[in-house]
Amino acid sequence: MRNTAKFTAAVLATGALTLGLTACGSGNSASSHDYSGPLVVAASPTPHAEILNFVKDKLAKKAGLDLQVKEFTDYITPNTATEDGSVDANYFQNQPYLDDFNNKRGTHIVPVVTVHLEPLGLYSHKVKKADALKSGATIAVPNDAVNEARALKLLAANGLITLKPGAGNEATPQDIAKNPKNLKFKEVEAAQTPRSLDDVDAAVVNGNYAISAGLKPAKQALVLESATNNPYANFLAVKKGNEKDPRVKKLAKLLVSPEVKKFIEDKYQGSVIPSF
Repeated sequence: MRNTAKFTAAVLATGALTLGLTACGSGNSASSHDYSGPLVVAASPTPHAEILNFVKDKLAKKAGLDLQVKEFTDYITPNTATEDGSVDANYFQNQPYLDDFNNKRGTHIVPVVTVHLEPLGLYSHKVKKADALKSGATIAVPNDAVNEARALKLLAANGLITLKPGAGNEATPQDIAKNPKNLKFKEVEAAQTPRSLDDVDAAVVNGNYAISAGLKPAKQALVLESATNNPYANFLAVKKGNEKDPRVKKLAKLLVSPEVKKFIEDKYQGSVIPSF
């Protein structure tokens, strides 16, 4: 039986407060961390928690790992909870997002093992092809810096816009050099992009939120991110200093096992792609 606890940013807002109170004294050392007991991992519900629960149900016991999964519906609390020790690790993010988060919030989260890619996609309830978007169409994009830039890069890669030279991982609509369709952009929280589809002409949606909303990226996306040389693969992460936690090492090994690869390929049918 699964022992998965679900949390939201509102419920665990105290985690962020705890971080603010303890960060000054904690530095980036994890030398006092207790490595006994279950390994508690924060994860987005889909596909991260689903993958972890497969490991928990099918692989962990044999490997001698007591794994607990806590689901979070936002992209902030998993890192603050990992930083303040409320959880031992997290599994939900990519390197550009983590770099931006650590830089802006002073956290010390580091990747352990890369597991999968969720291709970012453009979806619409109003048109069936990207080139069918009318002049002046409104596109919803995630409002966090990294995912907004990623969304704009997706549109640029498919000829809908042209970005200025040098536009990087913090690109915004102000970095658009050419916009032949005069597209307008509505910035919304990443988790809300699927819900915005009834209110806009199209939306760029992160893979996990697309799957959670019942969308099928491999089949329904008007355009989809290429998996080739993609820097946005998702990984297991811990607070710096906990990389050698024997429980983390066990989980890392299981997450890149043939059994997990088959599970991802069979369950997600190309909407989630193993990165190992």
